[in-house]
Amino acid sequence: MNRTRDKILVVKLSALGDFIMCFAAFAAIRHHHPSAHITLLTTKPFVEMAKRSGWFDKIVIDDKPKFFDIGGWMKLRARLRGGNFTRVYDLQTNDRTGFYYQLFFPGPYPEWHGKPSDPAWEKLHAWDMRREELRAVGISETPFPDLTWLDADIARYGLPEKFVLICAGAAPTRPRKRWTTAGYGEVCRHLLSQNITPVLIGADAEKDINAEITALAPGALNLTGQTNLFDIAALARRAAGAIGNDTGPMHLIAACAAPCLSLFSNDSSPARSRPVGERTAFIQCDDLNHLRADEVIQEILLR
Repeated sequence: MNRTRDKILVVKLSALGDFIMCFAAFAAIRHHHPSAHITLLTTKPFVEMAKRSGWFDKIVIDDKPKFFDIGGWMKLRARLRGGNFTRVYDLQTNDRTGFYYQLFFPGPYPEWHGKPSDPAWEKLHAWDMRREELRAVGISETPFPDLTWLDADIARYGLPEKFVLICAGAAPTRPRKRWTTAGYGEVCRHLLSQNITPVLIGADAEKDINAEITALAPGALNLTGQTNLFDIAALARRAAGAIGNDTGPMHLIAACAAPCLSLFSNDSSPARSRPVGERTAFIQCDDLNHLRADEVIQEILLR
């Protein structure tokens, strides 16, 4: 007798750090449903990563329509209903994705798994939140997955033997998450004095910040705007360590096993959002403007 193949939808839209912290959940869902057809609903920045992971059979882009974009909502509704999903794992668990359940009206509705009812769940670290979400529906094992697929050829950068990644940026809307360029400049000068090359990475939004740091520490390598997510993962695997703010790339670097030191202000909580990896540490200071460079230098984790 032929058995209909289960059709499962996994929902994870953003942001980079949150997406990285769902890796174990993605892999666990795939392992738990080995023969199912699994679709990921996500946003454009994560499509290529999701394709290469091998965890999903199909990727659907959510354009995240605005409230009054009726056409956009109807398009998303058609995609959701047309998938004939039997089960949904909502790993975004916010008000937007909670509303997506209503888009299946008038039915049939898929089995929907999202935010657990226990309010204590929301106080957990993001990694543990997803683990508990899956455990509640019978997926008990969520080990850290194999990420060997997350790599790239970085020979074009001409990197020295020993280097440390510097992630001095953060979300433009949350400037309190950023340590000072002067602080990073002093740390970079210290690294250079130890024959360790600071390698600055970031998107175009970090162009001015990284230029200031490079001016303060001649000899640092500025790769702003030159790296994609796979390049960053490859750099992480070969780096002596990484220092950065509470920002998405630090989660990717930590997941790829680089020793990481993350800097937190009181604008976010390391108890809920610190990077997870084999060798990670953090410093929290209410106001990062008051964090001294010597405090950071003392805590640097190097291979």
